[in-house]
Amino acid sequence: MARIVSIHSFRGGTGKSNITANVAAMLALQGKRVGIVDTDLQSPGIHVLFGIPGDSVQFTLNNYLWGTADMTQVIQEVTPRKDIHGRIFLVPSSIKMADIARVLRDPYDDRLLRDGLKEFISLANLDVLLIDTHPGLNEETLLCLAISNALGLVMRPDRQDYEGTGVTIGVARRLDVQQLSIIVNKMPPQFDPAQVKAQVEQTYQSKVAAVLPHSDDLMTLSSEGLFVLRFPDHPLTAQFGQVATTLMGS
Repeated sequence: MARIVSIHSFRGGTGKSNITANVAAMLALQGKRVGIVDTDLQSPGIHVLFGIPGDSVQFTLNNYLWGTADMTQVIQEVTPRKDIHGRIFLVPSSIKMADIARVLRDPYDDRLLRDGLKEFISLANLDVLLIDTHPGLNEETLLCLAISNALGLVMRPDRQDYEGTGVTIGVARRLDVQQLSIIVNKMPPQFDPAQVKAQVEQTYQSKVAAVLPHSDDLMTLSSEGLFVLRFPDHPLTAQFGQVATTLMGS
């Protein structure tokens, strides 16, 4: 049975999608069949990291939820290189303004999303499904957390993030998420990683999967590709591997 992992943050701008895509690549390098679904219907973007222009996508998760496409039409293989032993599959969301406006205006049946995730796992024969969630807390996020085996909660070492992360952890615990770990991202160089890790773990009584530093190399890449494939020997790549291992329960 596939492992379902939600990667979430209370606030936007934490680097959640970049972490999701790079963790997917690390797992595929290990030979796993990895699925990603972009449930951030209001501000999708993970497709860019796999070199897919948003306006070139014919069918998206939106179409599935509105009944205008089935899951076989929505799934795209996005494995970046032929020498990767595993495979990466993506269910993108629509970047079209009319579709985003419709999501905001017309709620969809959450049960369709749940059924679609199960169908995605079956059709692509996945080992792991990564859910790139919408920031904050709404019905869609609660559904994703409720069906997940693990939650990777992304935060920055910022006072606003500390407060929102605490709220999210409380919700996740009430939903009985089996494994919860925190990923601290964009740590300024002036901070001590060990001290940040200890402070976060003490504050939330939760494991910190990694403390990822701000990286000029990552910023320079500007979402044009996957960092772990461009910089396989970079220290940050090893930390993405650590995150992948933790989210898989190892």
